[in-house]
Amino acid sequence: MATHRTARRRVELILDLTCVHSYLGFHRFQAAVRRYRAAGGEADVEFLPFQVAPDAPAEGVPLTEIHRRDFGDRAGELTAHMAAVGARDGLVLDFGRAVYVNTFEAHRLLVGAAAEGHGEAVAERLFRAYFTEGADLSDPATLASLAAEAGLPATAAPVAAEELRAELARVRGLGTHAVPHVVFDGTTAFTGARSEQVYFSALEAGSGSAR
Repeated sequence: MATHRTARRRVELILDLTCVHSYLGFHRFQAAVRRYRAAGGEADVEFLPFQVAPDAPAEGVPLTEIHRRDFGDRAGELTAHMAAVGARDGLVLDFGRAVYVNTFEAHRLLVGAAAEGHGEAVAERLFRAYFTEGADLSDPATLASLAAEAGLPATAAPVAAEELRAELARVRGLGTHAVPHVVFDGTTAFTGARSEQVYFSALEAGSGSAR
């Protein structure tokens, strides 16, 4: 087997859990990393938190209201387009059910889950719950239920709030302004949702110029 397929890669995923582009990028990355692992490669995936809207309310409001506020008459057209993009990737993006909410508590859960080796499963479950099922990702009971469904042990605890605040500030300080932002081995970086093949090629190469 080729040596580049047996190398261990380190990947940092900077995402927000209510960002549709983050969901698309994560979904495609997951497909790529499954291929890479099936071919004998190893990949350590780290989740770095980022909030697109850190001032979003803790109490959820319908996402459609936010879209109408931000996009006006174009809201329906834009969301229909994104839903069609998601469908081509096998995702159900039901913007009419989604609840716009602050993602701080969801990030606390995800960072804690990643420390236990369950980050990828928990991230997928949170994204799907938000975009497909209309789940409120600020609700503690909802988050606990989703974590259990993703296989996170009940003994696992969310990262401390102060620790997450410090990490959010650190990630912002790295110059991160948009998500998803995916970094391979600290060298090759992609901002925006790229194709599965782009991510797979980066896993195989393991280094290169930032794009």
